[in-house]
Amino acid sequence: MAKKVLVAYGTTNGSTAEIAEAVAGVLREEGLTAEARAAGSVASAASYDAVVVGGGLYAGRWHRDARRFVRRHGKELAGRPLWLFSSGPLDASATERDIPPVPWVQKALARLDARDHVTFGGCLREGAKGWVARMILRDGKGGDFRDFGRIEAWAAGIGRELKSG
Repeated sequence: MAKKVLVAYGTTNGSTAEIAEAVAGVLREEGLTAEARAAGSVASAASYDAVVVGGGLYAGRWHRDARRFVRRHGKELAGRPLWLFSSGPLDASATERDIPPVPWVQKALARLDARDHVTFGGCLREGAKGWVARMILRDGKGGDFRDFGRIEAWAAGIGRELKSG
């Protein structure tokens, strides 16, 4: 029987949701049952064999919905394989080097014995919500810095790990 994987995410403008959908897609290609869902819409993680949680980074903090999900479902998450990801740098830095998790995520990694964390580049497009986002775009610093090849390779590694053990 295929393992069931939840890819929960917190996003404001949809970029992190697109990463989560890509991760879930790769996991399905690996033969797993995977679904990407907004973190705020998940009532329980108990029916999943493994969980991936992603949050957009805003002013050095993980998205509120991702933080709330991890706090609310901590006991369920601690009992199963868990991976975390962040998205957010609006430059090539996430592709050029490993970016450590923000402090809240670092504590969650240790507390829940998560298997891995990775930071992917972010994406900010015209029409983004929020005053800060509009200022960033006005200053010409938006764009799409996500590396879907890297995202897919990370997700494939999760799939291989779940299938092997």
